[in-house]
Amino acid sequence: MMRTARALLPLLVLPVLLTGCDADKEDGAAADSADLDAAARGWGVAPELVYVTKVSGFTVFPESVGVYGDDEFVAAYRSDKSAAKFGLFVDRNTLTAENCAKQPMVEGSHERVTCEHDGDAWYRKTGDHHEYAVPVDGVVIRLSADMDKVNRATLRKAAEAAHRPDDAELAALLPATNGAGI
Repeated sequence: MMRTARALLPLLVLPVLLTGCDADKEDGAAADSADLDAAARGWGVAPELVYVTKVSGFTVFPESVGVYGDDEFVAAYRSDKSAAKFGLFVDRNTLTAENCAKQPMVEGSHERVTCEHDGDAWYRKTGDHHEYAVPVDGVVIRLSADMDKVNRATLRKAAEAAHRPDDAELAALLPATNGAGI
């Protein structure tokens, strides 16, 4: 009996660790800057590049969170019910009518990119890949997926919902073994 209780203790504590330690903070408030700075340093990215999104039916895959390329932030979201997934990428860049089609969607790709202005964002596509790109505060947030896996409406919702993480969202980005220290 004692061995079972000892084995279950980490499973009981895990939800507390994943939801963060500051239960008195207001829901939806931005994550504590020290916590965000520490997490970003661990991923090898600048804190201002860390964004999250929320789309019904999709969950962030913590093992995917980190640096992409030299200093771009990346997080993958996967469907709760299928093999569908999309990526959230954030980098220091600008996106305008003049340069939208010139910027490749996939690193190293030379495929033609088409751009369509859609509200505050750009809907971009090439071949079988599409994305929403949202320029904000000196960065571009890209929500990207295969066309046959994730539809345009889902990517648009992800783009509209992109924001800086609060404490609970920051904790969800961290693998369970790393969440205890943040």
